[in-house]
Amino acid sequence: MKTDSSKLKKNRISILGCGWLGLPLAKTLIYNNHPVKGSTTSTSKLKDLKSVGITPFLIELNENRISNTIEDFLDASDTLIINIPPGLRKHPEKNHVQELKNLIPFVGKSTIKNVLYISSTSVFEDTIPFSMINNASIPNSKSNSSRQLIEIEQLLESNPTFNTTILRFSGLFDQVRHPGKSLSGRKNIPNPDAPINLIHKEDCIGIILKILEKNMWNKVFNASIPEHPTKKRYYTQYCKKNHLELPQFDETSPSKGKLIDSSTLAQLFKYDYQTSL
Repeated sequence: MKTDSSKLKKNRISILGCGWLGLPLAKTLIYNNHPVKGSTTSTSKLKDLKSVGITPFLIELNENRISNTIEDFLDASDTLIINIPPGLRKHPEKNHVQELKNLIPFVGKSTIKNVLYISSTSVFEDTIPFSMINNASIPNSKSNSSRQLIEIEQLLESNPTFNTTILRFSGLFDQVRHPGKSLSGRKNIPNPDAPINLIHKEDCIGIILKILEKNMWNKVFNASIPEHPTKKRYYTQYCKKNHLELPQFDETSPSKGKLIDSSTLAQLFKYDYQTSL
């Protein structure tokens, strides 16, 4: 994805988390002439990062300490993109907030001026009737993962030593990783009439580029493809189209859900979503 280099000022960027989204994001930024440092938690992936032009770092956050390479990772960069999932599904007892608390002082002492935190629209509760969520909506989810995301957002936003923009993505997908594949053949799936909220990886990258291009700092954005078919209709059609076993839904209870309205983002950035549902 090439952008207008006259609009996108050269930016030295550190990406904490070069995985499913972070790696292609880094490649796109390098393609647009930005020096990029990238982190991984796997020694075996350091060569992979280096091979595409990323300056690689082995960095792992935990509740007690942070890798001793963190200062070099942040040094001489202007922008830090934090793109690490909480990992609470596998480790529900983990204190992800403390992990970020350990990071923040290093960011404050570094050359970093701007932080982009990749969060999730899961910070908003599903309700009956469905809630309409926009950029002014207050996060209210009470799940363990969401509460930790909300606290991290607040920690970053309240820090006076750098600017912070919060970017909350809806359900992430691409051609390979798609929630329809995991729902195929499942039974008694709840909330069949709830609107779905998804966003393609390419649109995630496109929106991040717009934030950098327009220097949109100290903002909060929710991002979702503007189409919101019901869960039952969309995933049934997806499985039919891809010759997968159809999912079966539980229609005995009212459906909870929410609808993510990201029209403000699209209008502000003059952004046209590259994918549709």
